Amino acid sequence: MKSKGLLITFEGGEGSGKSTHAHLLKDYLEEKGFKVLLLREPGGTETGEKLREILLHEKSKISPLTELFLFLASRRELVTKIIEPALKENKIVICDRFMDSTTAYQGYGRGIDVELVSKLNELVVGEASPNLTFILDTDKPLGFKLEGKDRIEVEDSSFHKKVREGYLEIARNNPGRVKIIKVEGEIEEIQKKIREIVDEYLIKI
Repeated sequence: MKSKGLLITFEGGEGSGKSTHAHLLKDYLEEKGFKVLLLREPGGTETGEKLREILLHEKSKISPLTELFLFLASRRELVTKIIEPALKENKIVICDRFMDSTTAYQGYGRGIDVELVSKLNELVVGEASPNLTFILDTDKPLGFKLEGKDRIEVEDSSFHKKVREGYLEIARNNPGRVKIIKVEGEIEEIQKKIREIVDEYLIKI
C-alpha cells in the first residue's frame, strides 16, 4: 500500500471520455483497497460550482483573460480546500480536468501567452501538481455530438483543433507525467491501458 497521496488527472477535448474513464478508474482503485476522491473542474467547492455556472453557461459573455482568471480562481479553491487535505490523508485524488486544461484551452486555444499561463498555474497549484496525467486523444470532433452544449463546446472546429495541438505539445514537453491514450476501440480496451499504466506507477512509488 502506498504511503503518500497521489493526484491523477484526466484531460482531453470535448466528448473524449474523460469523465467515463475517471469514474471507471476510481471504481478499480477502490476495489484494490485505496481511498479515492473523484473531483471535476471547474467546480468541487461552493465557490467553484458558482464559477462553473458563469464559465460554462452558453449565454456568458466573458473575455479570454477573465475566463483564464475565473478558471484559476476555481482551481485555487479546489486545491486548498479539497485536494491538499486529501493528499495529506494519503488518498488518491482523481480530477476530471486540471491545470493542463487551462494551458490547452486558454493558452493554445484562446491565444494567451502559454508561458504566462504556465506560471499562473504553478502559482495556483503550488505543491499539488499532478503525479500522472492521461490525455484522451482523438482527431474526431466528438464534442459536437454532445447535447446540452456549453459555451466552450460550441466553439468552432479551429478552436478545438488548437486545443488538441496544445495537449499534444504538453505531452511532448512532459513525457514522464503525461500519457497519451488514443480513443480507439471499446471503452474496456481504453480503460485497460489506463489501469496498466496506473498499476505500473503504483509499483514504483
